[in-house]
Amino acid sequence: MNLRRPDDLASMLLELKQRSALSYAQLARRTFTSSSTLHRYCTGTSVPADYQTVVRLGEECGASDDELNELLRRWRNQEHEAVQRGAEAVPAEPVEEPVPLGALRSRRGLRPGHAWLPVAALAVAAVLAAVTIASVPPPEQQEEVPPQQRSLPDPDAVPAWVRHPAPVEPEMFGVTMNSHSGEMPAFRVGSVRLWDSNTRWAGLEPARGRYDWSTLDRMVGAAQEEDLPVTFVLGGTPEWAAPDAPSGTYSDGSRSAPPDDLADWDGFVRRLVERFQGRIDAYELWNSATDEVVYSGSPRTLVEMTRRAADIVHEVDPRATVVCPSMGELWSGHGMQRLREFADLGGYEECDAVGIKLHPRSAADPPESALELLPRVSRTLHERGIVRKLWNTGTRRTLPNEEQLDEPRAVAHAMRFYLSAFYARPFEVERMYFYSWGTPTNPVVLQAEGSPPTAAGLAVERLQSWLAGTAARGCGRGLDRGLPEGVWECEFVDGAGQVLQVRWSPGERQQETRAGHGAQYVTDVRGVRTAVGPGDPVPVSGTPVLLTSTR
Repeated sequence: MNLRRPDDLASMLLELKQRSALSYAQLARRTFTSSSTLHRYCTGTSVPADYQTVVRLGEECGASDDELNELLRRWRNQEHEAVQRGAEAVPAEPVEEPVPLGALRSRRGLRPGHAWLPVAALAVAAVLAAVTIASVPPPEQQEEVPPQQRSLPDPDAVPAWVRHPAPVEPEMFGVTMNSHSGEMPAFRVGSVRLWDSNTRWAGLEPARGRYDWSTLDRMVGAAQEEDLPVTFVLGGTPEWAAPDAPSGTYSDGSRSAPPDDLADWDGFVRRLVERFQGRIDAYELWNSATDEVVYSGSPRTLVEMTRRAADIVHEVDPRATVVCPSMGELWSGHGMQRLREFADLGGYEECDAVGIKLHPRSAADPPESALELLPRVSRTLHERGIVRKLWNTGTRRTLPNEEQLDEPRAVAHAMRFYLSAFYARPFEVERMYFYSWGTPTNPVVLQAEGSPPTAAGLAVERLQSWLAGTAARGCGRGLDRGLPEGVWECEFVDGAGQVLQVRWSPGERQQETRAGHGAQYVTDVRGVRTAVGPGDPVPVSGTPVLLTSTR
């Protein structure tokens, strides 16, 4: 049945497509749809499920602002009618509506600078979680996968996605500091996280009521000079506050248990936030709360400490972000069980972000394999009505014991660690903190303190230079993007109207792809730029490359 009328949406879409001189196949690749779906849109046999799809089509065809507004008017007129007729629509995000006052509030209510996700986004997240994780068994029923069977990421773990372009925030490119000198990375990063930096509670308050802020002052001051947002991690109870508790793994004598008297916790948090108000941007309320060596207390006590600390931070520094205690060991039933317990006890009510340890099973596994954890985390949170941004704040405690990767693999893995965050946008991953900066012993070293950046560190800087000032609008792999199986791609747009496609192959082996419409050049990790045209070969391997095209 043809739904097209002279003044309907299909007629205008067809006119714009013809004016653009793009084929259905070319336009499909640029808008993350299929040629047949676009044909149905332009003939009126189908109506897009959301306005964002209409916007993407219009923008790729060169629509003006007035034409985009007209597209919106026509889409609104037909959307309800099309649904009633049972017209096919491509699943995508619905138009976001504001959250009604009082909806999804914590008992604190909304605060300046921290907005809740819209109701429509909650609905989408719930549907997405149901679709992508319906086949994932509960963590306690999951079996450990033998190393020889997990060399590549599960291609179905995280779906391809496309949205209206969202700015790439530099803070997403974070590193955890493994230094207390005050020296900052000599390559480009977007934010720093303080944990292995002699800034645990035990060192900052060596005796009750006696504080030594010298190290933290130095670290925060150095970050401010570089204009780097700081995330401070609370944890490491002083011996005097829990004398009978087990010792942690750190040389400062800190305990893994909560303090015997939570008033000591309150006092430390208040003094900390009062001193660094406006200088520390975020507070992670405990590190690796699923690791008994780091936190040996009960989930209920952790929730109470979270509530107390969050209330103090929100009172003293309302603009600071509160990140709930980070949960690790998510490949095991234990880690997911602890996350569920924390959620069931109301632990996430007071937080602005959920802290997780999103990492592969081993350092040698592809970074993208960590994405397999997200459906499990998403299901746990959404089943409990929890909608928060996710902050990936590190890895497991045993990482330094693993073998170092050779330089080519280290370069590839460092870049793809951050690219995984863009691929994970459907799960609202907002921050990625690489573990860590300053140490020479981890499997991937970005820069050893006192030495120049490694090739991996410079590769991270190169990736950031590619994406500075851009907006992400989609990621996909293989046939989703008109690419060979095993090739992944994320697409961005910049202020000059250029389309930037970052391509790579988690399988490491080189594959041949083709440049698309408007292709101009390919840039490799060294910054070498090679001119290409539409249809020219673009070799892709484990190290990402950048393909730049005109719109």
